Amino acid sequence: MQEKEASPALRRGLKNRHLQMIALGGAIGTGLFYGSASTIALAGPAVMLAYLLGGIMIFFIMRMLGEMAVDEPVSGSFSHYAGKYWGDFPGFLSGWNYWFNYIIVSMAELAAVGIYMNFWLPDLPQWLSALICLAVITALNLTNVRAYGEMEFWMALVKISAIVLMIGLGGWLLVTGAPFPANVSNLWEHGGFLPNGWWGFFLGTAVVMFSFGGIELIGITAGEAEDPDRTIPQAINQVIWRILIFYVGTMAVLMALWPWNEVGMEASPFVQIFQNIGIPAAAHILNFVVLTAAISVYNSAIYSNSRMLYGLAQRGDAPQVLRSLSVRGVPVLGILISSGITLIVVFLNYFFPGDVFLYLISIAICAAVISWTTIVVTHLKFRRKMEREGAHIKFRAPFYPWINYACLLFLAGVVFMMAQLPGMQLAVLILPAWLLVLWLGYRSKKRREKE
Repeated sequence: MQEKEASPALRRGLKNRHLQMIALGGAIGTGLFYGSASTIALAGPAVMLAYLLGGIMIFFIMRMLGEMAVDEPVSGSFSHYAGKYWGDFPGFLSGWNYWFNYIIVSMAELAAVGIYMNFWLPDLPQWLSALICLAVITALNLTNVRAYGEMEFWMALVKISAIVLMIGLGGWLLVTGAPFPANVSNLWEHGGFLPNGWWGFFLGTAVVMFSFGGIELIGITAGEAEDPDRTIPQAINQVIWRILIFYVGTMAVLMALWPWNEVGMEASPFVQIFQNIGIPAAAHILNFVVLTAAISVYNSAIYSNSRMLYGLAQRGDAPQVLRSLSVRGVPVLGILISSGITLIVVFLNYFFPGDVFLYLISIAICAAVISWTTIVVTHLKFRRKMEREGAHIKFRAPFYPWINYACLLFLAGVVFMMAQLPGMQLAVLILPAWLLVLWLGYRSKKRREKE
């Protein structure tokens, strides 16, 4: 009877080109285009190093997830692995925490949509922009997984093309020596490369981590990817070079084009800088790109949250009704619940326009740290089990186990630095309370199973 409820199954409708673009696009979102303003204020030109350090640690964490995903490509990803190799509570915790994390991320993206639309339509209420985006993306995800993959493919292509062109344009402006502040000396003239010292650099690194939230989406797609043995390693191995190009390269060009201490918070740094140097058309194009980026991440959030709820229901950690699928293999209820809850940000934007985004960033980073920590610890336990059994590992993560311990130390450092930032202290205080809520939810589930 249970098998009937689980049928029809999720379909492997994501082709290699979808997976590659999802992986590429997952690294480019609002955290880079808009959230980088707060990071620049903390670290100055050293923001490049902050992205490099954070990106390297995330790459190793992705290799750990990739090792497990290639061995067992399932919907629910690291929640499934945590439950299987670590224990029931870690599986429950990581699944619901990831769902909560992406709910917060999707709210942040909706908040950003309103900000970007105001660039063209200053009188358009931010809450209305958010509501329209929510309705359109929800309808798209209800169609089938191929519809999600196609939309993500083209939106990721827009983001990647724009960044490559922007780096090229910025480089050309620097070489031709146009008559404005564009000069490589901007990287060290305004207070030095580390204007706020190493302390500012480490604070900036904590904020940078929001940009990498969601990069683990590639593990979630494993359950619906064609030929996961080949496509997942390809996608994950691209992470390091796209971090170098998209983050470090982009920040190097931006910091050289305009003095870091004149980049404000009223718009995307990308839009502001190109507007300041007298290229209004570039500013409009870039605003379209950053709007596309926000919609793209919201699209991925709705997709991954619905699949995580489906995976949790399969493990018995969520109501069984969430295992139901449409005739096209789409978890309709999971999509509607995940989308419906993000309606909260529409109301937040109505009552607190402009203030929502940074609050959501801080909560999202804390939730992401829990997800990444779960992946690192689960991988330790997965590898020990594989070695005990003498099992063959198809896609081996490097530097085990020392890199696992280095990643755990780094993630603890991120939480410590967040506790030093006034805008993020509340999220750090909420973190233990959130873990307690998850524990109580787990205990309640176990009691119901015994009855």
